[in-house]
Amino acid sequence: MHVYIFGNPDIEMDSLPIRLLPKLRELFPEVTFIVLDPNEEWGVEKDMIIIDTVIGIEKVTVFENLEAFSKTPRVTCHDFDAYTNLQFLKKLDKIDSTYIIGIPVGIPEDRLIPDLTEAIKTAQTIEY
Repeated sequence: MHVYIFGNPDIEMDSLPIRLLPKLRELFPEVTFIVLDPNEEWGVEKDMIIIDTVIGIEKVTVFENLEAFSKTPRVTCHDFDAYTNLQFLKKLDKIDSTYIIGIPVGIPEDRLIPDLTEAIKTAQTIEY
């Protein structure tokens, strides 16, 4: 099983998924965690499990489709984010489904781990 990690280690509010990687790899040695940059081309699976920072949530939240998100303004190429790339891949029929585990901004890592662990365990049981 692959879990894709989105985040930017240089931006504090977006770095949590990447900072959690060592603990996640320890808890789930059977899972391959892959860090993706939203501005690069991805070679991905038809069904994606993703961990990303989500603004506006207060606890770990699972989103089972892209329609749960609002579109971000796209004025320049710098506005091409993970959501935009996922929508593009879906339109091209490169991906069928997304299971996004959203992590809230500003919550201490140790408080996130139990809910994040449960969300990953649930993702492991889903048949795509």
